[in-house]
Amino acid sequence: MRSSLALVPDADDAFSASVTERLDAVESRMREVVATSDDMVRWTARHLLDAGGKRVRPLLTLLAGSFGDMSRDAVIDAAVLVELTHLATLYHDDVMDDAPTRRGARTAHEVWSNSVAILTGDFLFARASALSSALGPEAVIIHAETFERLCLGQLHETVGPSPEDDPFAHYLSVLADKTASLIASAGRLGALQAGCEPAVADVFARYGEKVGVAFQLADDVLDLRSDPETSGKTPGTDLKEGVPTMPTLLVRRRAASPEADPRTARLVSLLDAARDGGPALDRALALLREDEAVEETAAMARTLGAEAVAILEELPDAPGRAALIDVTHALTDRAA
Repeated sequence: MRSSLALVPDADDAFSASVTERLDAVESRMREVVATSDDMVRWTARHLLDAGGKRVRPLLTLLAGSFGDMSRDAVIDAAVLVELTHLATLYHDDVMDDAPTRRGARTAHEVWSNSVAILTGDFLFARASALSSALGPEAVIIHAETFERLCLGQLHETVGPSPEDDPFAHYLSVLADKTASLIASAGRLGALQAGCEPAVADVFARYGEKVGVAFQLADDVLDLRSDPETSGKTPGTDLKEGVPTMPTLLVRRRAASPEADPRTARLVSLLDAARDGGPALDRALALLREDEAVEETAAMARTLGAEAVAILEELPDAPGRAALIDVTHALTDRAA
Protein backbone atom coordinates (compact mmCIF):
# COMPACT_ATOMS: atom_id res chain seq x y z
CA MET A 1 0.00 0.00 0.00
CA ARG A 2 1.37 3.40 -0.93
CA SER A 3 1.61 6.28 1.46
CA SER A 4 -1.87 7.65 2.05
CA LEU A 5 -0.51 11.18 2.30
CA ALA A 6 0.02 13.30 -0.81
CA LEU A 7 3.55 14.10 0.30
CA VAL A 8 5.49 14.26 -2.93
CA PRO A 9 5.13 17.54 -4.84
CA ASP A 10 3.14 17.36 -8.02
CA ALA A 11 5.39 19.92 -9.70
CA ASP A 12 8.08 17.37 -10.47
CA ASP A 13 6.32 14.43 -12.08
CA ALA A 14 9.52 12.48 -12.76
CA PHE A 15 10.64 12.72 -9.15
CA SER A 16 7.17 11.86 -7.86
CA ALA A 17 7.05 8.82 -10.13
CA SER A 18 10.47 7.62 -8.99
CA VAL A 19 9.56 7.90 -5.31
CA THR A 20 6.25 6.13 -5.90
CA GLU A 21 8.05 3.33 -7.73
CA ARG A 22 10.51 2.93 -4.87
CA LEU A 23 7.69 2.92 -2.29
CA ASP A 24 6.10 0.05 -4.20
CA ALA A 25 9.46 -1.74 -4.11
CA VAL A 26 9.63 -1.22 -0.34
CA GLU A 27 6.19 -2.78 0.05
CA SER A 28 7.17 -5.84 -1.97
CA ARG A 29 10.47 -6.18 -0.16
CA MET A 30 8.75 -6.04 3.24
CA ARG A 31 6.64 -9.04 2.32
CA GLU A 32 9.73 -10.93 1.19
CA VAL A 33 11.56 -10.18 4.42
CA VAL A 34 8.73 -11.30 6.74
CA ALA A 35 7.96 -14.41 4.70
CA THR A 36 8.32 -17.62 6.72
CA SER A 37 7.38 -21.26 6.47
CA ASP A 38 6.01 -21.17 10.02
CA ASP A 39 2.24 -21.51 9.74
CA MET A 40 1.48 -19.33 12.76
CA VAL A 41 3.93 -16.48 12.21
CA ARG A 42 3.02 -16.29 8.53
CA TRP A 43 -0.32 -14.77 9.58
CA THR A 44 0.60 -12.89 12.73
CA ALA A 45 3.61 -11.13 11.18
CA ARG A 46 1.53 -9.83 8.28
CA HIS A 47 -1.40 -8.72 10.42
CA LEU A 48 -0.34 -5.08 10.75
CA LEU A 49 1.57 -5.12 7.48
CA ASP A 50 -1.61 -5.93 5.59
CA ALA A 51 -3.54 -3.27 7.56
CA GLY A 52 -1.53 -0.66 5.65
CA GLY A 53 -0.47 2.67 7.07
CA LYS A 54 1.06 5.95 5.92
CA ARG A 55 4.58 4.47 5.60
CA VAL A 56 6.03 7.76 6.81
CA ARG A 57 9.37 6.30 7.84
CA PRO A 58 10.09 4.49 4.55
CA LEU A 59 9.11 7.65 2.67
CA LEU A 60 11.56 9.72 4.71
CA THR A 61 14.25 7.11 4.09
CA LEU A 62 13.72 7.35 0.34
CA LEU A 63 13.61 11.14 0.31
CA ALA A 64 16.87 11.24 2.25
CA GLY A 65 18.27 8.77 -0.25
CA SER A 66 17.30 11.09 -3.10
CA PHE A 67 20.25 13.30 -2.12
CA GLY A 68 22.49 10.44 -3.22
CA ASP A 69 21.68 7.38 -5.32
CA MET A 70 18.11 6.47 -4.36
CA SER A 71 18.12 3.57 -6.84
CA ARG A 72 20.43 1.46 -4.67
CA ASP A 73 18.88 -1.70 -3.27
CA ALA A 74 20.43 -0.82 0.09
CA VAL A 75 18.18 2.24 0.31
CA ILE A 76 15.15 -0.02 -0.13
CA ASP A 77 16.43 -2.34 2.59
CA ALA A 78 17.03 0.63 4.90
CA ALA A 79 13.41 1.70 4.37
CA VAL A 80 12.20 -1.83 5.10
CA LEU A 81 14.40 -1.99 8.19
CA VAL A 82 12.88 1.12 9.78
CA GLU A 83 9.29 0.17 8.93
CA LEU A 84 9.64 -3.36 10.33
CA THR A 85 11.13 -1.89 13.49
CA HIS A 86 8.18 0.50 13.71
CA LEU A 87 5.66 -2.31 13.17
CA ALA A 88 7.35 -4.38 15.87
CA THR A 89 6.91 -1.56 18.38
CA LEU A 90 3.22 -1.32 17.47
CA TYR A 91 2.64 -4.97 18.38
CA HIS A 92 4.24 -4.30 21.77
CA ASP A 93 2.54 -0.92 22.31
CA ASP A 94 -0.90 -2.34 21.64
CA VAL A 95 -0.39 -5.00 24.30
CA MET A 96 0.81 -2.45 26.86
CA ASP A 97 -2.05 -0.06 26.01
CA ASP A 98 -4.63 -2.84 25.71
CA ALA A 99 -5.72 -1.13 22.48
CA PRO A 100 -8.61 -2.92 20.72
CA THR A 101 -7.91 -1.59 17.21
CA ARG A 102 -5.03 -0.41 15.10
CA ARG A 103 -5.36 1.04 11.59
CA GLY A 104 -9.02 0.12 11.54
CA ALA A 105 -8.39 -3.56 12.31
CA ARG A 106 -8.46 -5.58 15.52
CA THR A 107 -5.07 -5.59 17.21
CA ALA A 108 -3.00 -8.77 17.17
CA HIS A 109 -3.41 -9.41 20.89
CA GLU A 110 -7.19 -9.20 20.44
CA VAL A 111 -7.10 -11.71 17.57
CA TRP A 112 -4.63 -14.13 19.19
CA SER A 113 -3.20 -13.26 22.61
CA ASN A 114 -0.77 -10.93 24.38
CA SER A 115 2.02 -13.50 24.21
CA VAL A 116 1.53 -14.07 20.48
CA ALA A 117 1.55 -10.32 19.80
CA ILE A 118 4.72 -9.75 21.84
CA LEU A 119 6.55 -12.65 20.22
CA THR A 120 5.46 -11.48 16.77
CA GLY A 121 6.95 -8.07 17.53
CA ASP A 122 10.16 -9.83 18.57
CA PHE A 123 10.12 -11.78 15.31
CA LEU A 124 9.89 -8.55 13.30
CA PHE A 125 12.75 -7.04 15.33
CA ALA A 126 14.81 -10.12 14.45
CA ARG A 127 14.11 -9.77 10.73
CA ALA A 128 14.94 -6.04 10.91
CA SER A 129 18.21 -6.84 12.69
CA ALA A 130 19.13 -9.29 9.93
CA LEU A 131 18.63 -6.50 7.40
CA SER A 132 20.85 -4.13 9.38
CA SER A 133 23.64 -6.69 9.43
CA ALA A 134 23.46 -6.96 5.65
CA LEU A 135 23.74 -3.17 5.36
CA GLY A 136 27.00 -3.08 7.29
CA PRO A 137 28.47 -2.29 10.72
CA GLU A 138 27.36 1.34 10.77
CA ALA A 139 23.75 0.37 10.10
CA VAL A 140 23.96 -2.25 12.86
CA ILE A 141 25.13 0.39 15.34
CA ILE A 142 22.45 2.89 14.28
CA HIS A 143 19.74 0.25 14.55
CA ALA A 144 20.98 -1.01 17.94
CA GLU A 145 21.16 2.51 19.36
CA THR A 146 17.66 3.24 18.06
CA PHE A 147 16.32 0.00 19.51
CA GLU A 148 17.81 0.97 22.87
CA ARG A 149 16.13 4.37 22.77
CA LEU A 150 12.80 2.82 21.80
CA CYS A 151 12.99 0.54 24.84
CA LEU A 152 14.08 3.34 27.17
CA GLY A 153 11.32 5.61 25.93
CA GLN A 154 8.69 2.97 26.60
CA LEU A 155 10.21 2.18 29.99
CA HIS A 156 10.27 5.83 31.04
CA GLU A 157 6.70 6.32 29.86
CA THR A 158 5.59 3.25 31.82
CA VAL A 159 7.37 4.21 35.05
CA GLY A 160 6.65 7.93 34.75
CA PRO A 161 8.68 10.88 36.04
CA SER A 162 10.29 10.82 39.46
CA PRO A 163 9.20 13.48 41.99
CA GLU A 164 12.20 15.66 41.14
CA ASP A 165 11.66 15.42 37.36
CA ASP A 166 9.92 18.14 35.39
CA PRO A 167 6.91 16.33 33.88
CA PHE A 168 7.10 18.31 30.64
CA ALA A 169 10.81 17.60 30.11
CA HIS A 170 10.17 13.97 30.97
CA TYR A 171 7.32 13.72 28.46
CA LEU A 172 9.31 15.35 25.67
CA SER A 173 12.22 12.98 26.33
CA VAL A 174 9.81 10.05 26.03
CA LEU A 175 8.60 11.36 22.66
CA ALA A 176 12.18 11.85 21.51
CA ASP A 177 13.06 8.25 22.35
CA LYS A 178 9.81 6.51 21.37
CA THR A 179 9.12 8.36 18.13
CA ALA A 180 11.84 10.77 17.04
CA SER A 181 14.71 8.28 17.38
CA LEU A 182 13.37 6.01 14.64
CA ILE A 183 12.40 8.89 12.34
CA ALA A 184 15.91 10.35 12.74
CA SER A 185 17.41 6.94 11.96
CA ALA A 186 15.19 6.58 8.88
CA GLY A 187 16.65 9.73 7.33
CA ARG A 188 20.18 8.98 8.47
CA LEU A 189 20.16 5.43 7.10
CA GLY A 190 18.60 6.52 3.83
CA ALA A 191 21.28 9.14 3.27
CA LEU A 192 24.16 6.85 4.22
CA GLN A 193 22.97 3.90 2.14
CA ALA A 194 22.53 6.24 -0.84
CA GLY A 195 26.19 7.25 -0.58
CA CYS A 196 25.70 10.73 0.90
CA GLU A 197 28.39 12.40 2.95
CA PRO A 198 28.12 12.01 6.74
CA ALA A 199 27.29 15.73 7.03
CA VAL A 200 24.14 15.17 4.97
CA ALA A 201 23.16 12.20 7.14
CA ASP A 202 23.67 14.42 10.19
CA VAL A 203 21.17 16.95 8.78
CA PHE A 204 18.57 14.20 8.56
CA ALA A 205 19.34 13.00 12.08
CA ARG A 206 18.77 16.51 13.49
CA TYR A 207 15.70 17.00 11.32
CA GLY A 208 14.23 13.68 12.48
CA GLU A 209 14.65 14.54 16.14
CA LYS A 210 12.61 17.73 15.63
CA VAL A 211 9.92 16.42 13.33
CA GLY A 212 9.52 13.22 15.33
CA VAL A 213 8.53 15.07 18.48
CA ALA A 214 6.31 17.42 16.45
CA PHE A 215 4.66 14.40 14.82
CA GLN A 216 3.81 12.88 18.19
CA LEU A 217 2.49 16.15 19.62
CA ALA A 218 0.23 16.42 16.58
CA ASP A 219 -0.81 12.84 17.27
CA ASP A 220 -1.79 13.82 20.82
CA VAL A 221 -4.19 16.32 19.29
CA LEU A 222 -5.38 14.01 16.54
CA ASP A 223 -6.21 11.31 19.07
CA LEU A 224 -8.69 13.71 20.65
CA ARG A 225 -10.08 15.33 17.52
CA SER A 226 -10.10 12.54 14.96
CA ASP A 227 -12.93 10.30 13.86
CA PRO A 228 -12.06 6.66 14.67
CA GLU A 229 -13.74 5.59 11.43
CA THR A 230 -11.13 7.48 9.41
CA SER A 231 -8.11 7.42 11.74
CA GLY A 232 -8.30 3.75 12.73
CA LYS A 233 -7.57 4.74 16.34
CA THR A 234 -9.68 4.49 19.44
CA PRO A 235 -10.00 7.96 21.00
CA GLY A 236 -9.13 8.20 24.67
CA THR A 237 -6.84 5.17 24.84
CA ASP A 238 -4.15 7.15 26.66
CA LEU A 239 -6.73 8.66 29.02
CA LYS A 240 -8.07 5.25 29.94
CA GLU A 241 -4.57 3.91 30.54
CA GLY A 242 -3.55 6.96 32.54
CA VAL A 243 -0.75 7.75 30.09
CA PRO A 244 0.11 11.47 30.14
CA THR A 245 -0.11 13.48 26.94
CA MET A 246 0.80 17.10 26.35
CA PRO A 247 -2.83 18.34 26.58
CA THR A 248 -3.39 16.56 29.92
CA LEU A 249 -0.06 17.84 31.29
CA LEU A 250 -1.03 21.39 30.35
CA VAL A 251 -4.44 21.02 32.00
CA ARG A 252 -2.92 19.66 35.21
CA ARG A 253 -0.37 22.47 35.34
CA ARG A 254 -3.14 25.01 34.95
CA ALA A 255 -5.17 23.30 37.65
CA ALA A 256 -2.24 23.63 40.08
CA SER A 257 -2.24 27.41 39.64
CA PRO A 258 -3.95 29.57 42.31
CA GLU A 259 -5.96 31.15 39.48
CA ALA A 260 -7.37 27.81 38.31
CA ASP A 261 -11.03 28.04 37.30
CA PRO A 262 -13.73 25.53 38.32
CA ARG A 263 -13.95 24.10 34.80
CA THR A 264 -10.26 23.10 34.89
CA ALA A 265 -10.68 21.52 38.33
CA ARG A 266 -13.67 19.55 37.04
CA LEU A 267 -11.68 18.41 34.00
CA VAL A 268 -8.82 17.16 36.18
CA SER A 269 -11.33 15.24 38.29
CA LEU A 270 -12.72 13.65 35.14
CA LEU A 271 -9.22 12.81 33.88
CA ASP A 272 -8.56 10.99 37.13
CA ALA A 273 -11.82 9.07 36.82
CA ALA A 274 -11.35 8.29 33.11
CA ARG A 275 -9.29 5.18 33.87
CA ASP A 276 -12.52 3.48 34.87
CA GLY A 277 -13.87 4.04 31.36
CA GLY A 278 -17.56 4.46 30.74
CA PRO A 279 -19.30 7.84 31.14
CA ALA A 280 -16.34 9.43 32.98
CA LEU A 281 -14.07 8.72 30.02
CA ASP A 282 -16.63 10.08 27.57
CA ARG A 283 -17.12 13.27 29.59
CA ALA A 284 -13.36 13.76 30.00
CA LEU A 285 -12.86 13.37 26.24
CA ALA A 286 -15.63 15.82 25.41
CA LEU A 287 -14.35 18.46 27.81
CA LEU A 288 -10.70 18.01 26.89
CA ARG A 289 -11.45 18.35 23.17
CA GLU A 290 -12.74 21.86 23.82
CA ASP A 291 -9.92 22.89 26.16
CA GLU A 292 -7.30 25.45 25.16
CA ALA A 293 -4.58 22.93 25.99
CA VAL A 294 -5.35 21.08 22.76
CA GLU A 295 -4.66 24.12 20.60
CA GLU A 296 -1.55 24.88 22.68
CA THR A 297 -0.27 21.40 21.84
CA ALA A 298 -1.04 21.87 18.15
CA ALA A 299 0.89 25.17 18.23
CA MET A 300 3.88 23.39 19.80
CA ALA A 301 3.80 20.85 16.98
CA ARG A 302 3.75 23.58 14.34
CA THR A 303 6.65 25.43 16.02
CA LEU A 304 8.81 22.31 16.09
CA GLY A 305 7.81 21.62 12.50
CA ALA A 306 9.05 25.08 11.50
CA GLU A 307 12.34 24.37 13.27
CA ALA A 308 12.62 21.10 11.36
CA VAL A 309 12.05 22.92 8.06
CA ALA A 310 14.81 25.38 8.99
CA ILE A 311 17.21 22.44 9.34
CA LEU A 312 16.21 21.21 5.87
CA GLU A 313 17.34 24.55 4.44
CA GLU A 314 20.91 23.30 4.94
CA LEU A 315 20.30 20.78 2.14
CA PRO A 316 20.77 21.58 -1.57
CA ASP A 317 17.75 22.99 -3.38
CA ALA A 318 16.33 19.83 -4.95
CA PRO A 319 13.00 18.04 -5.47
CA GLY A 320 13.77 15.95 -2.39
CA ARG A 321 14.00 19.01 -0.18
CA ALA A 322 10.70 20.39 -1.47
CA ALA A 323 9.09 17.01 -0.81
CA LEU A 324 10.51 16.88 2.70
CA ILE A 325 9.10 20.32 3.47
CA ASP A 326 5.71 19.11 2.26
CA VAL A 327 6.09 16.01 4.44
CA THR A 328 6.85 18.14 7.47
CA HIS A 329 3.80 20.34 7.01
CA ALA A 330 1.59 17.29 6.43
CA LEU A 331 2.82 15.62 9.62
CA THR A 332 2.69 18.62 11.91
CA ASP A 333 -0.35 20.49 10.59
CA ARG A 334 -2.66 17.46 10.29
CA ALA A 335 -4.27 18.14 13.67
CA ALA A 336 -5.17 21.75 12.84
